[in-house]
Amino acid sequence: MNASGHSFGIVVSRFNAFITERLLASAIDALRRTGAKDRDIHIVRVPGAFEIPSAARALAQTGKVDAIICLGCLLRGETSNYEHICEEVTRGVGQSAQETGVPHSWGVLTCDNLEQAIDRAGLKSGNKGFEAALAAVEMASVKTALSTQQSAVSRKRALSSQHSALSPSKGIAGKGKGLKPRTNKTRKK
Repeated sequence: MNASGHSFGIVVSRFNAFITERLLASAIDALRRTGAKDRDIHIVRVPGAFEIPSAARALAQTGKVDAIICLGCLLRGETSNYEHICEEVTRGVGQSAQETGVPHSWGVLTCDNLEQAIDRAGLKSGNKGFEAALAAVEMASVKTALSTQQSAVSRKRALSSQHSALSPSKGIAGKGKGLKPRTNKTRKK
């Protein structure tokens, strides 16, 4: 895992800040530990989890980041609002990643209660912000590797096309360099 040379965006919800700030601190720690510099970390704060997808998309469209870390905390309440928000945030983040081509990692906690959220923000279950940052580092590297491979294949195809265009045709008898014309006459013995 090497974050050097990559730029990262972090979109973090202010709602449930006592949890999301722990996620944020841990995500920044992970990025620094893997070689990211502070100047390569761009933090965008949004009011709540529902706003994460649109901010992530806007950040991705700037072209200034190689991966985005989405951080938030949703706690189940007594109404169905929790399910609706979870679905929309999940769908929106995935759609943003697919449509922009910028990897987005998931650090949005969806918990039944505050105790679960606290556990996932640094206690029993580790810190999901740290894990999301590591996923972003890995995906930035994967994207770079794939684009490098794709560029190499494209260059090879372009060179092959240029070579084919400059080379004499070998598919037509008698037209290629160094080939003797073929005739329909049979040899006399």
